[in-house]
Amino acid sequence: MPVLLIVSVAAAGTWEAVSCWLLWRQARAARRHRDRVPDGFRDAIGPDAHRRAADYTVARARVATADGLVGLAVTLGLLGGGLDRLARLSERLIPDTAAGGAIGRDVALIALVAAVGFLCHLPVSVFGTFVVEKRFGFNRTGPRLFVLDLVRRIGLSAVLGLPLLAVLFLVMRHGGPFWWLYAWAALLLIGLAAPAIYVRLVAPLFNRFEPLADAALAARLDALLRRCGFRASGLFTMDASRRSSHGNAFFTGFGRSKRIVLFDTLLDKQSHEEVEAVVAHELGHFRHRHVLFGIARGAVTSFVMLAAVGWLARQPWLAPGFGFGHRGDAVSLYAAGVLLGIVTPVLTPLGNWVSRRNEFQADDFARREVGAAPMVSALTGLARDNASTLTPDPLYALFNYSHPPVPLRVARLLRDARAAA
Repeated sequence: MPVLLIVSVAAAGTWEAVSCWLLWRQARAARRHRDRVPDGFRDAIGPDAHRRAADYTVARARVATADGLVGLAVTLGLLGGGLDRLARLSERLIPDTAAGGAIGRDVALIALVAAVGFLCHLPVSVFGTFVVEKRFGFNRTGPRLFVLDLVRRIGLSAVLGLPLLAVLFLVMRHGGPFWWLYAWAALLLIGLAAPAIYVRLVAPLFNRFEPLADAALAARLDALLRRCGFRASGLFTMDASRRSSHGNAFFTGFGRSKRIVLFDTLLDKQSHEEVEAVVAHELGHFRHRHVLFGIARGAVTSFVMLAAVGWLARQPWLAPGFGFGHRGDAVSLYAAGVLLGIVTPVLTPLGNWVSRRNEFQADDFARREVGAAPMVSALTGLARDNASTLTPDPLYALFNYSHPPVPLRVARLLRDARAAA
């Protein structure tokens, strides 16, 4: 049995076993504390809401476990001969006589791999949306809208992704040993342009964005923006309630294209003071330059990853090491991705640690701008309305949470408020 195949299968199985174990710990922690609301939250979150959050956490852990096992099965299937079968199918779809046949086959192979993964994960997605999310009162997506969203996403992936893949394989074929450097530069430019493109072209395909109609809230937020020296192209609401009752807010774009977007579900459930606190938190990310640091960190990470892919793709032992019968840039790209997949789970906790640190800094900025009480109230309300557990497993949170658990955020806000008093 080829050595790289043995190593990759063992690594994939190990990482999935670790993931399932962590999800089991998370579900166990939620069940263990299901009947007792943590101290400090009993006035804002009742026993029924707390039990609902625990049950939702358990249900989501089960869905995540199923999704992970499906992903493992897909990976094992591709490594165990599925990739070669898809490569033969791509050869039948695009014969040698076709213009750009070799590049077309490489694009077709990656597209087929993506299609297999999509179709295998689709039943879990349907179950999560129409069973779990509906059971807990979050889903508002009907079958028609669900299908339309899928069609839009597939169309966008085809329109945007297939030409980019063709360019990538063209560069791999003719760019010499440093083709990956050209790919990295192009990826960096696309990443910088993506927020503006998303705001103007992509997001409106899925949601309706309208200027914030609440004059009193708009005036309050405008005053906050002026106080913080922040300029945005506008305050908008998004009809998130078409698909879900989860509430949230986000900033997107750069320069003149910066937008503050508030979910209509957030506005329905939170007071003006709480919404102001949520926006102040997002402003904290910009004040601390988290977005720029995130771009820089992503640029460095992608540089290292693409350099590794560029080196691996040139090695004659790569495809045979997996036992692949086919050769070509697409096979090399997939094989390199599998090897890098052995390393990336180790880096995920580090990225989440950086993200959690950033969230604490943004919370502190919001506390200084609007006070600790509105921020605490907003976090507590979001946890209640989104059925977020207040008793996560610490080890699961360490590996998987990009945001600190709400009790830790509230405790730090109150501690800092007392220290500043």
